[in-house]
Amino acid sequence: QVELVESGGGLAQPGGSLRLSCAASGFTFSSYAMSWARQAPGKGLEWVSGITSDGTFTYYADSVKGRFTISRDNAKNTVYLQMNSLEPEDTALSYCTKGLTEYPVSEYDYRGQGTQVTVSS
Repeated sequence: QVELVESGGGLAQPGGSLRLSCAASGFTFSSYAMSWARQAPGKGLEWVSGITSDGTFTYYADSVKGRFTISRDNAKNTVYLQMNSLEPEDTALSYCTKGLTEYPVSEYDYRGQGTQVTVSS
């Protein structure tokens, strides 16, 4: 069965960095787009970033463009999200999601349990 396990969340100061990882199993990882999404307290799920199956193309929400970088290692079945210049508004439960196929990267059929990102001084 499909399993997505996120890690790397935690507490960071404003301006700081965190790197999220998502270990995937139960499907042919290299055949699917992957994304990160997040849910802030009291808000709906927000798509954050996506990457095509071979890693050639990456996409970002305007709110994180220039600060976050998505990448993947198909040999390790893992997708990453490097988050720099963190802001308190980035505080959220962050999820890894598996795409339906390739496009659109934001649509998904599975997501992990999430990892908490808290940005506070």
